[in-house]
Amino acid sequence: MFTVRSEGAVEQFDTRKAEELERQYDSGLNTRALAPWLVRFTFLFSLLFALYHYVTAGTGVPVDYWHMGWHMSGVILLVFIGYPMIRRADAWTLRGGGWLRPGNVPLYDWLFIVAGIASALYVGITWYEIRFTLFGREFFLPEQVMRQGDPWPIDVVFGTVLIIVLLEAVRRTLGIVVPIIIGLFTCYAIFGPSMPFQILMHPGISWAQFINNIYFPAEGIYGVTLWIVSTVVFHFVLFGVLAQRMGLGQFFVDVATVLAGRYTGGLAKVSVVSSAFFGTISGSSIANTVSTGSLTIPNMKRMGYPGHLAGGVEAAASAGGQITPPIMGAAAFVMAEFLEVPYTTVVIAAIVPAAMHYLGVMAIVHFTARRLGLRGMDDSEIPRLGTVLKRGWPTAIPLAVLIYVLFSGYSPHMAAFWGITSALVIGFLNPMHRMSIRDVFEAAALGVKYALAVGAVCAAIGIVVGVVNSTGLGFRLGFMVTNGAQTLAEGLQPLVSWIPMVTFDLQGLTLFVSLVLIAITCILMGAGLPTTALYIMLATVAQPALGNLGVPALASHLFVLYYGVISEITPPVCASAYAAAGIAGANPFRTGLSAFSLGIAKLMVPMVFVYSPAMLIVIESHFTWGAFVSTVVSCAIGVFMVATAVAGFWLAAMTAWSRALMAMAGILAVAPGLESDVWAAALVVPVLLQQWLARRGQTGVAAHA
Repeated sequence: MFTVRSEGAVEQFDTRKAEELERQYDSGLNTRALAPWLVRFTFLFSLLFALYHYVTAGTGVPVDYWHMGWHMSGVILLVFIGYPMIRRADAWTLRGGGWLRPGNVPLYDWLFIVAGIASALYVGITWYEIRFTLFGREFFLPEQVMRQGDPWPIDVVFGTVLIIVLLEAVRRTLGIVVPIIIGLFTCYAIFGPSMPFQILMHPGISWAQFINNIYFPAEGIYGVTLWIVSTVVFHFVLFGVLAQRMGLGQFFVDVATVLAGRYTGGLAKVSVVSSAFFGTISGSSIANTVSTGSLTIPNMKRMGYPGHLAGGVEAAASAGGQITPPIMGAAAFVMAEFLEVPYTTVVIAAIVPAAMHYLGVMAIVHFTARRLGLRGMDDSEIPRLGTVLKRGWPTAIPLAVLIYVLFSGYSPHMAAFWGITSALVIGFLNPMHRMSIRDVFEAAALGVKYALAVGAVCAAIGIVVGVVNSTGLGFRLGFMVTNGAQTLAEGLQPLVSWIPMVTFDLQGLTLFVSLVLIAITCILMGAGLPTTALYIMLATVAQPALGNLGVPALASHLFVLYYGVISEITPPVCASAYAAAGIAGANPFRTGLSAFSLGIAKLMVPMVFVYSPAMLIVIESHFTWGAFVSTVVSCAIGVFMVATAVAGFWLAAMTAWSRALMAMAGILAVAPGLESDVWAAALVVPVLLQQWLARRGQTGVAAHA
């Protein structure tokens, strides 16, 4: 097991400690106190819920409306049992039961459960014709296909109930923001003729027709979002938890220590590398942060890193998990479904941009460590590679199996099935890190808890998708953005036309302003949302504007995903940075600023692949080897330059003016095009001269001393 010895203490990677920290900093994992019998029931139900998804992934998923109905029913049951309506202090303590609070769950929550499950299963139950006689009265309901477009009153009742239950489930797990957004979209659908702007006006939809569009399968709640969550996202969440329990997290940290521990910055680079590895199995930046951060942050502080910087390094590195193949916070699977392309296409496209993010974090860490005079770890603290591989290689087999099956053309849920199966087999047989039955059960229950918030919000986000599809809102918003951007560009053009470095024509300036507006919107909308739900909302609302500007579909989808997940490290709402600050004992806002500056490459790279889609490799109409190499090389150099400016150190400490020049040079180098590269090189010359003189002065002083 990887250990770091410092001042007589021994630190080691502890999965259970990491999970406890995650519960502390992720409010979505905090559930109310339950009576013992209800604790046993929820644990058993969670195991059956996980088992159902595991078995159906390998043997075949039931018909869609039944499968999604069962998944949604399980989510509703566990959410309303575990999450109180109001998060008061006494919600976490066990109070007296009685018929008004069975199991410490209020009676109204049990009513929510009954109503929600009935509404979730109603679609399957009434899919075919129903005819029966009760108390002398005949009840008849035609099959669902005959009610499409003209729902019966009972359909409207159950659809309305399900919407209310889902919105309340989302509010309890994620807060009030998402239900408000969904409520605004619902109002837009109903009150279309009353919209204040003509471009947003539409004939409006009656409530019955709204329920028809949102409740019946094909789109809305029972659309692609819930389907992907119930057949892919849950399975990969479960795989990630099992992989950590079987020792894969420890293996990642060990390998990262061998690869990066001895170099300048030591454990900070271990944090970056191990977080990159963790990103391959974890779609949660908070889970990633506390998993590796519980070990690396305290040790970085002991090495001399300020607390806010230690936390910022971990948060910035961990926030790359949602953009790191092969899982990418499960958004890659939804993206492939939206774009109707193979999953492998999305993965290949995401490789280089993700590498640029980690290059930026690593470079800033390196130069900051040099500025602070922080050395690497002692050889005695670094395990031998042979020992690490001998002890830990079995734990990497499930990840290799999962990736192999994915790239062999099988469905994602089949890949998850074999990944989970191999994790179970290796976990039981591996003598170096053997799992017990209890470990498996606890991992399954924890995986279910992870999936509750994303399950509820992705079902509810289907309402947004349904509204956009039925009203054409996405294209209306896209037209508004492009028109507004053009107006702004016309006003800005005279102000920027004098800049000698770049030529600003109206069309190019309009595109740039549009990208900035959409990026800001994505960051604001992304605050506090799970990656999958976030991507679905942004792809539905923000992405069409980029399509109107001629941006390739894959580039535009990745663009909104990138800027959405940047919210994880953007103050004031930066959940992973706050978790890292809690571990580091540092100021959360300052930690967020450090994380944001360390993740600056993630802010720049989406602009690059919009202007030069060759970076994404798979867009044939834009890819040539020449364009790819020139784009990637200039982007990497630009990221490197900006990293030195952020760190304030290159060959020697940098002055304020040299940092400003280097930042400008880096931005110009990142921008695709020969002209901007030439200007970048010109700006670097005085900085290089200043650095050479400063380095020479330091050498002279040292020699004289």
